[in-house]
Amino acid sequence: MYLLDGNALGMTASEAFKRRNEVEFAQPDSVVVSIGYPLTDAVYGLTQRAVDFRPPIPSPENITAGADDFIEFIDEVLRPWVHDTVFPNVEFTREALYGHSWGGIFTIWALITRPDWFDAFFSVSPAIYWNNGSILGVVMEKLGNGTAGSCSTPETEAKPKFFLGYGALEQFPVRRKTETEEAFQQRKAILQSFGMTDYSHELLYRIEGSKRMKDLQLREYAGQGHFGAASSAITEGIDYFVDW
Repeated sequence: MYLLDGNALGMTASEAFKRRNEVEFAQPDSVVVSIGYPLTDAVYGLTQRAVDFRPPIPSPENITAGADDFIEFIDEVLRPWVHDTVFPNVEFTREALYGHSWGGIFTIWALITRPDWFDAFFSVSPAIYWNNGSILGVVMEKLGNGTAGSCSTPETEAKPKFFLGYGALEQFPVRRKTETEEAFQQRKAILQSFGMTDYSHELLYRIEGSKRMKDLQLREYAGQGHFGAASSAITEGIDYFVDW
């Protein structure tokens, strides 16, 4: 499993695989490839990820969209190094890509432009709200609507699995015990403007309509916000990935 934002989530995924191995009788050997940045005082490389995970979709922001370059780095530098240098005698039977938040947008971009790139794609709490949800239209353009000739991304025999998760509190928060009503209403207005629940359901509807997935799963995590969903989806996502 190739995991974006590895500084924040790499150990979470590694420990989840280890814990599962203690209670599962047929868990295959697994490797977590944690993709991060040389950070010393934080777990998120906000400046770097804003470029690396950003799809090349027209927007008013004057920020480099580096998603295609990052795909090229993973495909031509990182993956060959993992396969040929780190594990030269290992035959990998399947591989997955996991991204959260902005990493979730990157995962969606990778899925719709390179659906044969990984066997499974995990997009958790993706920032679909970015650029007024423009990536939803690109999903339709790239994957099509299930009819011949409706897609711009070439169809392949391989069909990936797609896992989409988000926290129930991301769009519909509850007031915290120590939070004033004014502060809660301010926080609620911001979170609802992101439309996580609505956008996630619309995304799944469009991807499902393409008929290009082997399987799709949508998970809403009760009582979880943006960052809680990240770890919850890793734990459940491992089951989804292993149970092929």
